Amino acid sequence: MAEAEAQPPKAPQLRVLGQFIRDMSFENIMAQKGAPSDVQPDVQVQVNLDAKKRSAENQYESSIKLNVTSKAKGADTTLFALEIDYVGIFDIQDVPEDQLHPFLLIECPRMIFPFLRRIVSDVTRDGGFPPLNLENIDFVALYRNEIARRQATEDVKADA
Repeated sequence: MAEAEAQPPKAPQLRVLGQFIRDMSFENIMAQKGAPSDVQPDVQVQVNLDAKKRSAENQYESSIKLNVTSKAKGADTTLFALEIDYVGIFDIQDVPEDQLHPFLLIECPRMIFPFLRRIVSDVTRDGGFPPLNLENIDFVALYRNEIARRQATEDVKADA
């Protein structure tokens, strides 16, 4: 009866401490080259994620890097190009070490994505195009694909 009762694990705690644009570039190529404005756009979006520990205890940063290119449908004419690196700073506590990596690359980007979506919409609209409303990103699938890619790369290196 003197045995101490096992404490249930604490629930993970996540607080957003700040968000900022680390780097951004928007080029309105259509305006520079004088291309016609009645073209149908074909938009391609590349997403990269990154995360790292900050010097303060329990603080991490997670970033979403987007590379958006809009070309005219049926042509190779680029209309605009947008590159943005958007960062969130997080205070994370009570996340087991083996779950921290996926937490930083799934949950943290999920928290800041709506703000990034708004920035992309505003920048494209202010750049003279219809606002680009990004679809939701499946960060779980993106994470799994990256893990599979890394494992495939390691397998190729091991075979060499």
